[in-house]
Amino acid sequence: MSDDCLFCGIIAGTAEATIVLDEEHVVGFLDVRPVFKGHVLLVPRQHLITLADLPTDLMVPLLDAAKRVGNAITSGLGAQGTFVAMNNVVSQSVAHLHVHVVPRTKGDGLRGFFWPRTKYADGEAETYAATIRDAMK
Repeated sequence: MSDDCLFCGIIAGTAEATIVLDEEHVVGFLDVRPVFKGHVLLVPRQHLITLADLPTDLMVPLLDAAKRVGNAITSGLGAQGTFVAMNNVVSQSVAHLHVHVVPRTKGDGLRGFFWPRTKYADGEAETYAATIRDAMK
């Protein structure tokens, strides 16, 4: 854990987040500035910065979580698919390895790597998180 890392704070429960997944090796939560509502960030509990830092034994738990969250986003939120991405240093707004799982629908307007951002209305984030959590059961 890093004392000055926002994502480590979320993992430790000292920083606020809308949690979607809480497992032994991986935590998932809604992005506070989602590309589309239901946009989840998956982070390893261990403080790592880039994919190159990810130990082999954490690859399966992290990618399995991405697969399951992606399936939950499509089945629970009705998305037609997902966009799964990871930045390494450049465009990495928090220096803690994280995987974006973004709901996609044909014609949603996302082009290339232009990531417009949106906001949740009061109470709306928890509704999205609960839907995704329920779909993973």
